[in-house]
Amino acid sequence: MKHLILILFTTFCFSQSDVPEKYWLNDDTFDEVVIGSAFDDNEGETILVEFWAEFNAENCFAKWDQIENAKYYRIDIADSPKTKKQYRVRMAPTLIIFKNGSKQDVFKAGLDLLLPTNLKEIQETINEINKANKF
Repeated sequence: MKHLILILFTTFCFSQSDVPEKYWLNDDTFDEVVIGSAFDDNEGETILVEFWAEFNAENCFAKWDQIENAKYYRIDIADSPKTKKQYRVRMAPTLIIFKNGSKQDVFKAGLDLLLPTNLKEIQETINEINKANKF
């Protein structure tokens, strides 16, 4: 029984941070992907960026693959000090929604390192941003 619990716990922890490499950004790729999206053929996509940290991987945004009408990316704050400083990220996880290359909304972890939001609230915010930018 102890082994089963250990296996399930380990699987759960690793599955939360199991984001494919193509979704990871760093200081060198951030501007091209996020800010540059305002000038591409997609008329400025909505982009959700998670500022992530290894020390708090267990509290990462685990439902990233359920986001609709926005592209998701993750950036490791330890490997991207320039971008972390530019957006004044102090806690991880921090989620920032960008539209047309500019910051629209922010969700950040509290002192307990937990993200005080859920998928529904994030999705509603994305939908509002998309709706507002249609006009």
